[in-house]
Amino acid sequence: MSSRPNILWYCTDQQRFDTIRALGNPHVETPVLDQLVGEGAAFTTAYCQSPICTPSRSSFMTGLYPARVHNTRNGNDTFPADAPPLISKLLADAGYDCGMIGKFHLQSSGKRTEPRLDDGYRYWKFSHAPRDDWPEGHDYAEWVRERGGDLDAMRESPERVPAEFHQTTWGTERAIEFLNEEREGPWMLTINVYDPHPPFVPPKEYADRFNPDEMPGPIFRESDLAQQAKLREIDFQNEIRSPEEHEAKTKQALYYAMIALIDDQFGRLLAHLDATGQRDNTLVIFTSDHGETLGDHGLIYKGCRFYEGLIRVPLIFRWPAAVKAGLRSDALVELLDMSATMLDAAGVALPDYFQGRSLMPILRGEAPADHFRESVRCEYFDSLDASFTGGYGAFATMYRRGRYKLSVYHGKKLGELYDLETDPEEFENLWDSPDHQALKNELILESFDDHVLKTTDVGSKRIAPM
Repeated sequence: MSSRPNILWYCTDQQRFDTIRALGNPHVETPVLDQLVGEGAAFTTAYCQSPICTPSRSSFMTGLYPARVHNTRNGNDTFPADAPPLISKLLADAGYDCGMIGKFHLQSSGKRTEPRLDDGYRYWKFSHAPRDDWPEGHDYAEWVRERGGDLDAMRESPERVPAEFHQTTWGTERAIEFLNEEREGPWMLTINVYDPHPPFVPPKEYADRFNPDEMPGPIFRESDLAQQAKLREIDFQNEIRSPEEHEAKTKQALYYAMIALIDDQFGRLLAHLDATGQRDNTLVIFTSDHGETLGDHGLIYKGCRFYEGLIRVPLIFRWPAAVKAGLRSDALVELLDMSATMLDAAGVALPDYFQGRSLMPILRGEAPADHFRESVRCEYFDSLDASFTGGYGAFATMYRRGRYKLSVYHGKKLGELYDLETDPEEFENLWDSPDHQALKNELILESFDDHVLKTTDVGSKRIAPM
């Protein structure tokens, strides 16, 4: 057994933190993820660095906050030429055979295959959204055609796209293909499926397993409508509506059905690791790039807000040779820390610019699991196109320290402040509370210091004292 593990990194798209039965949601069906939680370590308070795809992925692929890597927008023209090496490139340079399946989204694909970067991936099977179908370069569509399927016809069918032709299944098939290849040395495989991203259209056989009438529904009070009305000019993908107007329970059922398919297909990969004798020396990571509001507080989909369902994500590690089984941590962590952990486990020294920190001391049981970071940060800097949001163009930051979470909508004199200990569902905005002005000002100052420290690029390396 090599001291350097293989790395199986499974990243879903737009999956909330509270979508795993073993971590407290009795309405989902996630037996494979439940087993992973039992066999590995789950971080239950893990935050992405942006509620939007491209800035979040740019952040964890480089180890920098989105503003620091200068990549804060979906639909961007190019990836910054002066960005540091991607973590996949660092692993490839350290001797890992790297593969990428699915969505990458560090720059816009538009109506084309996303241009390649110097990413370190030898094996590359690209599919952004399942609906994409270009003449060439969309591996998922080509895979369907090779099997005699017709995506256009399936999409129009009442049965929708069946599981055997689904993009999530394609991801598993390509992953098994990669795992079966001959190689010397360790491998790292990134699997980026599109689900449970909208539109919520799981295979019918999965949708039929979840009754909307039995769903718990979103986090919502009537007072949310007034609160969101104050924030109406802050970017969001959908109109403010009640759960009934959003058909939120129906969407929740479909969302959970998509996660059930992910769970089944993820289980096939773990079974293949077992069958090929690679289980003990493979670091398995399960996470998502950001969450989904799913009707919470009158909102659906994503945008410039920082509610827990949108910015907290699953983060689970399993590595039988090194990770303590059954460990659960509610310490504040960021997806940047996931990236640092991956490099640390692979024996790759963290570059001096890297803004994440390795979680390996906690994972090994060598450090307390109840504390890691004093604070966490999330950014939204003009991240969505006006066609999605109504054309406002918002800039905002979230700063959480301990029990308190501060969101500042810059240039609007608007903000939110929540005490997550007494108000975990974020109903009571303390921004204007007379009793909390000193606390608010303290957090604003801290978040400003945090912003300057973490997003300022000081330029080229110093080579002389003057």
